[in-house]
Formats: sequence, C-alpha cells, structure tokens
Amino acid sequence: MSRVGKKSIPIPNGVSVDIKDNVVTVKGPKGELVQSFPEGITAKVEQNEIQVERPSDEKKYRAYHGLTRALINNMVVGVSEGYEISLQIVGVGFQGEVKNNKRLLLSLGFSHQILMDAPEGITFNVARDIIKVSGIDKQMVGEVAAQIRKLRKPEPYKGKGIRYVGEQIQRKTGKTAGK
Repeated sequence: MSRVGKKSIPIPNGVSVDIKDNVVTVKGPKGELVQSFPEGITAKVEQNEIQVERPSDEKKYRAYHGLTRALINNMVVGVSEGYEISLQIVGVGFQGEVKNNKRLLLSLGFSHQILMDAPEGITFNVARDIIKVSGIDKQMVGEVAAQIRKLRKPEPYKGKGIRYVGEQIQRKTGKTAGK
C-alpha cells in the first residue's frame, strides 16, 4: 500500500471540498481550485478528512494513488494557507521591481530590462534583492519561480544571477595568475 496514498487529508476550518465523478473542487478563504484525477481512483470525504483509495494493486493504480492524494493535499493547503517561493538576486546593479502587482521588471545586466507578466492567480513582491512569488496553486508558483530563475541562472565563478533563497552554488576557482 502506498505510504503517501493511505494518509488521510485533514480539512481545515473554512475549506469546503466537493467530489463529483473524478473531479475535486476545493474552496477556501484564498480562492478555489479544481483538479481531475485518474479513473479508478476514488476519493471520499468522511467527517473532516479526505480518504483516497484505489481499486487494486495494479501497477498503474499504485502509481496514481499517492499522486492523487498529494495533489488533493496541495489544493487544500493552497486555498487555506497559500504557497510562496523566494528568489534572491545577486549581482552589482541587478534589481527587480513590481509594476501594478502583476508585472515584474528585472534589470539583470543585459542591455535591456526584462518585463514579466504574472499568470492568473500569481502575485509578485520585491523587497530589496528578494523576489517573492506567491499564489494558491503549488505547481504554478513553482513553474513561475523556475521561469524567473531561468532568466539569469547563477554562474559558478562570481555567483551572480537569480537563485532560490538558501540555494548553495558550487563555486569554481578562476584562473591563477602567472606562476
């Protein structure tokens, strides 16, 4: 049995879960998320918990069991607490600012500035050299943070670029001056 799949998902106060056919709708104080899950996997709400079950021990059902439970749990946490990923800008003259809470303007040492629009449900916040990407959909928050990091990955010699807060960059030594 899947260790992840057999755990029940607690439903916090203020969150409502509706399961019809193979579609889960989760509503909470921060918003609403809808997700479909594979045929054969069943989910039911009992008391204040969600139980995810599979029909048999076939390989595909075992694979989907834990996945479905994790996705539903991410939805419940997202609509109640939300998700946030912090990125750090490192480099002289590198900076970011938010325009209208929906557009991120980045100066990353190129000859031009980069303007990035936030997808629906994502907000940006910039404080000094820290960019915070937040929203209720864990997958979307992670994807947007990865796209921002991809604009200027940290390089190994000076460490300049955009990195996740707390990320360790393997530094290389430069050339040694004449011997």
